[in-house]
Amino acid sequence: MICLKCPFCFYDESKVVDSRSTDDNTTIRRRRECSSCGRRYTTYEKIEDIPILVVKRDSTRENFNREKIVNGLIIACQKRPISRKQIEELAEDIEKNISNNMLTEVESSVIGEMVMDRLKNLDEVSYVRFASVYREFKDITTFIEEINVLRTNNK
Repeated sequence: MICLKCPFCFYDESKVVDSRSTDDNTTIRRRRECSSCGRRYTTYEKIEDIPILVVKRDSTRENFNREKIVNGLIIACQKRPISRKQIEELAEDIEKNISNNMLTEVESSVIGEMVMDRLKNLDEVSYVRFASVYREFKDITTFIEEINVLRTNNK
């Protein structure tokens, strides 16, 4: 139970008379009526947004940015039969996964592996493109090794 004091008489019991979302759907506006003095007042409820920090390879930290995932996927999926909607859903799935695990910090390598796991199931060519940049392939041998791993897993 939420305990709010009436701003007029400071009594701590009230009933909700009306509730509705704000225009941007991020806050709930509630009209309350004090059980003691009967006066009405408005409260607002907002979900607390806990920022997720990404720990980079050099140990620096920055705020999680889903658009970075989307941009990397757009490049990897260029000229492939992958829609923008599929890319957005993949990035959203990763963000939800991190949030649902209640992580406040996540290593960039974990995010990269999450992207590759999902991309491998979506389109193998896009996967190899993304992996070549993410894993910093140095030569053709590394490409061939990665393709052989894909072949072995698909059998």
